[in-house]
Amino acid sequence: METVCLPHNKTHFFSNINIDYLAGDKKLEAFYNFKPNDEGLKAAIEARKSYPINRSVLVEALQKQYDGFTLHEAVSDNIELLKEPHTFTICTAHQPNLMTGYLYFIYKILHTVKLARHLKSIQPAYNFVPVFYIGSEDNDLDELGTFRYNDVKYRWNTEQKGAVGRMNTKDLQPLLQQLISLLGPPGDNTERLKEIIAKAYAPNHTIATATRHLVNELLGSYGVVVIDSDDVALKQLFIPVLKQELFQPVSDEIVHQQTSDLNKSYAGQAFSRPINLFYLKDNIRERIEQTATGWQVLHTNIHFDKTALEQEVEQHPERFSPNVILRGLFQESILPDIAFIGGGSEVAYWLQLKGVFEHYKVFFPALVLRQSFLISNNDSNNLQKKLGLNDEEIFQPTEQLVQYFVKKHSAHDLELSNLENEMQAVFDRIKERATNIDATLRGSAEAALTRMKHQMHVMEKKMLRAEKRNMADKIAQLYKLKNTLFPNNSLQERYDTFMPFYLEKGPSFFDSLLAATLPYGQQFVILK
Repeated sequence: METVCLPHNKTHFFSNINIDYLAGDKKLEAFYNFKPNDEGLKAAIEARKSYPINRSVLVEALQKQYDGFTLHEAVSDNIELLKEPHTFTICTAHQPNLMTGYLYFIYKILHTVKLARHLKSIQPAYNFVPVFYIGSEDNDLDELGTFRYNDVKYRWNTEQKGAVGRMNTKDLQPLLQQLISLLGPPGDNTERLKEIIAKAYAPNHTIATATRHLVNELLGSYGVVVIDSDDVALKQLFIPVLKQELFQPVSDEIVHQQTSDLNKSYAGQAFSRPINLFYLKDNIRERIEQTATGWQVLHTNIHFDKTALEQEVEQHPERFSPNVILRGLFQESILPDIAFIGGGSEVAYWLQLKGVFEHYKVFFPALVLRQSFLISNNDSNNLQKKLGLNDEEIFQPTEQLVQYFVKKHSAHDLELSNLENEMQAVFDRIKERATNIDATLRGSAEAALTRMKHQMHVMEKKMLRAEKRNMADKIAQLYKLKNTLFPNNSLQERYDTFMPFYLEKGPSFFDSLLAATLPYGQQFVILK
């Protein structure tokens, strides 16, 4: 594959806060500790040593979560390495989307592998383990229960409620059979993918277990360790934070202050609440709010006084789930993490959280913007060349690109701006003559000029439309190219799943992505 790199600001798909963060803009320096580069990660490693975690509980929890799995040797080795104080993790996180949901699910995980390997090459005295953290406690089934294959959108219709990771796959089977029957073309890759899907989403599995199976089968050979945060032993380590958040909450005030500071230049990404916890039990996942008489689980009849709530936290910490404000804090409390790899919105909201980490004396990792890709096949490459568009031009918004293309390739001058300037000069002279005769004629002259400018703009649009009709075949090809590379006017990675690419290339697809991933995701990569 040919690899082409573009600055993120040339793609028109990344926010100002992401662009400025990558550029090291001074406005953001107060919101993070370590720059996403070799020097920054070296500093993060040294700083992390002052924030020990309970490695024995972590390893025991992982071993229990992997019980019954056929482990790749690289995964087993990495779990063992986590016992050692000179082993650190590179973490990314995502919800348990069916079939991974989107391409970037895979990109994020492979990025942890690339950065772990890169750091090992420059810091050989340490070990670095790539970790995928399942956000299994999320309940957004509309988002997590849908995926696309061959431009068909599949949706899981289930009556189950609560945390998606806890849901059973039994009533998912008809949808899976429909998908499996359509996978193709016939061949080893197709049979392998069918086997992986059937094994992962076996009827006796939860969605979290299915996601672990899927990631383990697809990417376990790279040593990726999957951790499910919905774990009693891991939640017990978080009890002190749970208690303070419930009885002496501080995170809301801290985040509001940091958000206020960020909002001087950027829009905040995450919204804090007085209590940033959900209550999980059976099919319930609801916010906890303090009331005049105690603590209420919203939309239920569950109510606690102080004594009962303290007892509930001590005996059942797994029933308390951090929201977006505290999720990263929990993650960094249980992992010896030095870097978190996140998408654009994730990096943006993590920049709101540094003060919360400082308050709870939890390590705040280096933030790395995940690698983004655009995969362009031979048909698209050839069509792009035929249309004479370079790699930067194809990222322009569609209608803007169409206008640019027509004006660039037209044999006629479609711009009337020069004539408008000439017309302005003529009307200035007319206005001067008219007002010399009668000052009240100034308004009439200006109104006439405004009407004339409007007519010129109308004519310019008509000329552009006429030229577009003359180039109808090429414009249709341009739309086809854009719809292929940017489905639904979005990045391909936010629309497609990995499945069509895996069916064509097999595991070598992941090898190609890994080879092209930049350790710090500092540029957008086009794979041709």
